[in-house]
Amino acid sequence: MKKVDYMAVAEKVIAQLKEGAFLTVKAGEATNTMTIGWALLGYAWQKPVLMVLVRTSRHTYGFIEKAVDFTVTVPTTDMRDALMFCGTKSGRNVDKYKACNLELAKAKKVMSPIIKTPAICFECKILLKTPMDPKCLDKECQGLYPAKDYHTLYFGEIVECYETE
Repeated sequence: MKKVDYMAVAEKVIAQLKEGAFLTVKAGEATNTMTIGWALLGYAWQKPVLMVLVRTSRHTYGFIEKAVDFTVTVPTTDMRDALMFCGTKSGRNVDKYKACNLELAKAKKVMSPIIKTPAICFECKILLKTPMDPKCLDKECQGLYPAKDYHTLYFGEIVECYETE
């Protein structure tokens, strides 16, 4: 593992987010991973922050609502098949780790694990959870929510950022 400055890898991370990254959350003894394609990197509350979005209809939503942290594993090798699978199949119905041959690895500073793969990894402590208010959402974006299953935004303080091989 090589520690990296989150801003130094921001462009690479944002480019990969268009293809997907793994959001992993541990709540109690259970862990779930889903694919995310939206996130924001920045600085807020005098801290480096990674904000992720989770729809209330997702299985991961129940996990992250109970959690104090999360990780985001941004693959640096081709993981399109696993990302597609984890983005279209629910952990309610299938063991994503077994189906995709994904292995979890212990994070350095948070309880939620990372995916063991060559990646840029973010370990985040949840600072704020806030549901979207659809009344405040631009009309152009409303079409992204035909089922009205709006996202909740999770702002995580980046407590560790590193590359794995």
